[in-house]
Amino acid sequence: MNVKHQLTFAFLVTLLSLLAFSFIAVQISTEKIGHFDQLIIAFIQELESPFLTSGMKFFTFIGSYMGVVLLTVLILCIFSKIVHQRTELILFVMVITGSVVLNRLLKEFFHRARPDLHQLIEIGGFSFPSGHAMNAFTVYGILTFLLWQHIPSKWLRVVLISFSVFMISAIGISRIYLGVHFPSDILGGYFAGGFWLSIAIGFFQDYKEKRSYSSKAMEEGR
Repeated sequence: MNVKHQLTFAFLVTLLSLLAFSFIAVQISTEKIGHFDQLIIAFIQELESPFLTSGMKFFTFIGSYMGVVLLTVLILCIFSKIVHQRTELILFVMVITGSVVLNRLLKEFFHRARPDLHQLIEIGGFSFPSGHAMNAFTVYGILTFLLWQHIPSKWLRVVLISFSVFMISAIGISRIYLGVHFPSDILGGYFAGGFWLSIAIGFFQDYKEKRSYSSKAMEEGR
């Protein structure tokens, strides 16, 4: 896929993510999504067991701000050895930082209270969109994007995508299981994360294309 196609794809993902997020936000504001939320919460919380609760608490920590900070430091240490392009490291940090800031702004705007049903952990703050879901989508999304370019093996790419999808899903489900988010919060977090991630990647690809064009122009001018 050439850069022009990549930019078109990034634009389409950005647009679709924005539309999907807006649709969920409207449904929440009109309280038309309550039945959907209750059905999913009831189904997931019926699976409660001590073993599963321990696992869900682990995944919810991985998706927390502290977990993201620790994971980011670890990834940067690894990337500094594998990825020698500073622009890619900057992109990674900007995506993670921007996700956190955007999530805080969105939560302050929507002011949605958390579920008051069966909560297995205590947590404050607003509910929509889920910071854990948004963090998971952006962290594992940008990780997949950056590693994809350095992994030539098709089956390793499949493993990479499968791992990312699993982690994103597990972190989102853990928040519903623990009773601290509505399913619509999780979906909102995914779509908000997709919106921000696709914008960042689109600008990054455009920057790389312009820098490559400038380098070629300079070489031809010599």
